[in-house]
Amino acid sequence: MPGALNHLKVLDFSRVFAGPWTAQMLADFGADVVKVEHVKGGDDVRRMGVPHLGADGEPTGETSSFLAMNRGKRSLALDLSKPEGQDIALRLVAEADVLIENFKTGTLARFGLDYQEVAKLNPRLVYCSITGFGQTGPMKHLPGYDPIFQAMSGLLSMTGIPDGQPGAGPALVGYSISDITAGQYAVSAILAALNHRDAVSGEGQFIDIALLDTQIHAASHMAMNYLSSGRLPRRNGTASQITCPWQAFDCADRPIMIAIGNDAQFSRFADYLGLPELAQDDRYATNLARVQNADTLIPQIAAKLATKQADACYAELEAIGIPAGPLNSFDDVFRMEQVQERGLLQEMQHGSAGLVRYVSNPVKFSGLDAGTDMPPPRFAEHTDAVLTGLGLDADQIAALRDAGIVK
Repeated sequence: MPGALNHLKVLDFSRVFAGPWTAQMLADFGADVVKVEHVKGGDDVRRMGVPHLGADGEPTGETSSFLAMNRGKRSLALDLSKPEGQDIALRLVAEADVLIENFKTGTLARFGLDYQEVAKLNPRLVYCSITGFGQTGPMKHLPGYDPIFQAMSGLLSMTGIPDGQPGAGPALVGYSISDITAGQYAVSAILAALNHRDAVSGEGQFIDIALLDTQIHAASHMAMNYLSSGRLPRRNGTASQITCPWQAFDCADRPIMIAIGNDAQFSRFADYLGLPELAQDDRYATNLARVQNADTLIPQIAAKLATKQADACYAELEAIGIPAGPLNSFDDVFRMEQVQERGLLQEMQHGSAGLVRYVSNPVKFSGLDAGTDMPPPRFAEHTDAVLTGLGLDADQIAALRDAGIVK
């Protein structure tokens, strides 16, 4: 099946996580994405993550983080600091629909590649800038990585062990949530801008995405708790602060996550525990009451669940319509029949890494493809092909390579 965006050309000038994730999503949806990398080593994320091991157990030269963020792209190694490199970049811009960059604010202006300049060349271009703090405000010049935005957005005030318990304190979300969140916002914004261009204005526009902004917005239902009540969210371990019971409990062998979403579910759950009187108790009959009286309710639930085996408990709760699930490691995740049936784990051949297993795009269209079998590119793998597409011949490409403009 075709991809939804087969007609689009995307220039990915971004590095590390948020920008490359955005571009990979567009590649998964069919766009032709050219990843423009620095001639001296390329994207920093080529040196982040863990070494990808080949069939012999030895490092292949690729890293897990690069493989996770750059599927479906072509790699061009280009020196943007040189006029000849800038000329090549502008020739690519002239043909592009989308440009994605995440340099510090003002960096690309030094190379004549800021939006104000390139829009003169290609007024239909959708130009998406992803930075830590955005294009405005007193912090616009500052760099930043995911843990900075987890901390500054208030996220770490809500994650971790509650005060007064052993090990109390914040806990970093276990993946680069600020980057991935910003990337998802960027994808939505790019698609909206393309639709506006093609259906309304005929012109592209500049999109300003800030990791701090998007992480705050993504947590806005928790921020709304504060704005509505004046009470700050708190660290609560695995437990919800607005729904109860909604947390992990220890069974006799291992933990299980249980999430009771309404009062009818709680009534069935109380019956299952052999404590039907809980659902009739005014302290626990409604969700708001359960949240307010969690300190007395949770120990009663925990005592009952501690006598059960997790797998049996999970099956029994499933049978009566109570949402529950095991606390899986990735070993467990990829063995799940549900995950296998959904096709989330796929394989592709890579030029230097060999057979690579990866997590595929989760979107399912009825009449379009979402995903690509084109592996993440080796550094500068497509330089010749991209330049040939611009009309350069072999001698011109060789001269650029000898001058260090391309790799």
